Amino acid sequence: QVQLAQSGGGLVQAGGSLRLSCAASGSTSSITVIGWFRQAPGKQRDLVVTQSRLGTTNYADSVRGRFTISRDNAKNTVYLQMDSLKPEDTAVYYCYAYLSITRLEYWGQGTQVTVSS
Repeated sequence: QVQLAQSGGGLVQAGGSLRLSCAASGSTSSITVIGWFRQAPGKQRDLVVTQSRLGTTNYADSVRGRFTISRDNAKNTVYLQMDSLKPEDTAVYYCYAYLSITRLEYWGQGTQVTVSS
């Protein structure tokens, strides 16, 4: 079992920056992939970025070069630094973890990011 507790988010003007945090607890040593997804109103939940245990990182084309995932292993926390934000980045952002040993996925509670034009 893994628990994911998110913080951060809010309202920002276009061109601004925000940082999201996701603190993992439980069987954190078993996490194979961690990352972020987002869901805009009326749309499906989409990949933002994932990072494997070995560091392989996969960014969505729409955020590559503007968003950066980072990890503090000592704190079991993953961050999403979002720069040059655009109105189309407005969505609920979810932290994500996958454990290959159980083939189970875990989600954070979600946090709203709103970018005004």
